[in-house]
Amino acid sequence: MTDKLADNIHVVSVNISEKKGTIKKPVKEITLTRKGIEYDAHAGDWHRQVSFLGVESIQKFKKLLSRELHFGEFAENITTSGMLLYKASPLDRFKIGETEIEITQIGKECHGNSCAIFQEIGSCVMPKEGIFGRVIKPGKINAGMLMEYLPRTYKILIITLSDRASRGEYADRSGPEIEKKTKEYLEGLNWRYQMDYQIIPDDGVKLNELLKRAKEKNVDVIFTTGGTGIGPRDITPDVVRGLLDKEITGIMDMIRLKYGQEKPNALLSRSVAGVMGESLVYTLPGSVKAVREYLSEIFKTLQHLIFMLHGIDAH
Repeated sequence: MTDKLADNIHVVSVNISEKKGTIKKPVKEITLTRKGIEYDAHAGDWHRQVSFLGVESIQKFKKLLSRELHFGEFAENITTSGMLLYKASPLDRFKIGETEIEITQIGKECHGNSCAIFQEIGSCVMPKEGIFGRVIKPGKINAGMLMEYLPRTYKILIITLSDRASRGEYADRSGPEIEKKTKEYLEGLNWRYQMDYQIIPDDGVKLNELLKRAKEKNVDVIFTTGGTGIGPRDITPDVVRGLLDKEITGIMDMIRLKYGQEKPNALLSRSVAGVMGESLVYTLPGSVKAVREYLSEIFKTLQHLIFMLHGIDAH
């Protein structure tokens, strides 16, 4: 789970510029609308409506300059103190007064010659440590206001389908393996999470109900394990495919081909992956070894897919 990054964050300056490519100037107050900051050149229907930079990052550059730095010189809209902002993640949020801003990007491409700071010292902090966001709740912000950091908590659902395990005839091993590997993955990203793990029989009606409930709750990622073969009780891919809005065929095709070259039986899996509402769904085979193999490939694109699903082109 993510550690708290700051206890006392506050706004030290609010800054705007009416033209792109110019230094932003401190103002008494800014007004956030659904399109960004009023009278600021970067407002619009896109994912980088508001920019932030911490004084902690600005301090790094003071020793490189023979003069004082002024708020807004790095083209940040909101200058803060009390948190290493660049350690936050896309989809986390900041609450300032009545406003709420969702982080969409950490850093950006440097404009080089069009950046005044870059021209002066040959480098700039914004490309690595500036962060950008989009307005979720409009309102007004001024210097001195407290800022609350709201890291996103990702909701994960793991469903094991097994008649025998659901009756207690043997202990499920694949579900706990998904839980273990997913925790390791999320903690490696420093993401908060809530995890729900359930065992049900190979029952299409029960699976359908669980998936629909997860969709209503906007569960971020759903993993199923078991029921991906061709036996009479193997119904998982059929139920899941019927609920998907978009199927992501490449992931499972690649996994089948990769492991099927050495073990032809791996080609017999009917596993599917796709999008259901705001949820990503993956159906995995029922063996521990297969779970490890599948997750090792799924995790390579999972973070990017989550961001894409929420309209974020993060880098």
